[in-house]
Amino acid sequence: MMRSLLALAAAAWLAAGCATNPVTGRSQLMIVSESQAIAASRQAYVQMLAPLEKQGKVNEDPALKARIDRIAERLVAQAVKYRPETAHWDWEIKVIHDPKTVNAWAMAGGKMAIYTGLIDKLNASDDEIAQVLGHEIAHALSAHTAEKMSVALASDLVVTGVAVASDRPQLAATGAALAAALAVQMPNSRTMEAEADRIGIELAAKAGYNPRAALTLWDKMAKLGESRPPEFLSTHPSPETRRRALEALLPQMLVYYQQPGPRPTHPVK
Repeated sequence: MMRSLLALAAAAWLAAGCATNPVTGRSQLMIVSESQAIAASRQAYVQMLAPLEKQGKVNEDPALKARIDRIAERLVAQAVKYRPETAHWDWEIKVIHDPKTVNAWAMAGGKMAIYTGLIDKLNASDDEIAQVLGHEIAHALSAHTAEKMSVALASDLVVTGVAVASDRPQLAATGAALAAALAVQMPNSRTMEAEADRIGIELAAKAGYNPRAALTLWDKMAKLGESRPPEFLSTHPSPETRRRALEALLPQMLVYYQQPGPRPTHPVK
């Protein structure tokens, strides 16, 4: 009886955690609210960057930081048009000196970072950097941090439930956790990536960056990714799949890109 009550309570809790994506309208699991995710991200951002700052690896090149800021400020101005309330976010981007890391990310609330390895290894143009940052900003706009935190919390709940129901804690810690990762996290992650690709290329185009750079970016990514795992076991679509999807969006994005007039900016620290 107790197990049944626990299962019913868990189901009700998960159902109550459904929300609508603020940009796409997709239904999301949002046990963790966006405001909670923003607060957690703000703290995590400081903690993650503190040791790198001590090592002198953050914003060590003023010219490069100024270049990244210019791109980010135009992208964020377009992001604010998507969601006006994000004008009050504390938008911030750091350039991390790490020649081996090809990466960039954005947290809830507009806390971002880009690694020099991405810029240098790809010999990335401003247009290509705009595609990367637009994609990451799109994750923040779409409340993906809160969604991922919610999925992780829900997965922990399910794993705990399996342990209680089966009286086999080792099974819960291995098989159930793997099942949760494959069945819940991976499909959601692919959905998030597709959303971020779609929103990101539009942000960049409206900010005045050539959307064709999305294709050259993924051509370069594909050359770097010879040792990547098979797509069906990856949390990200393959570069080839992404390239095809982005190419299909080009006609509409070129209209945005070719619109005359100056592009607005929004302050980014």
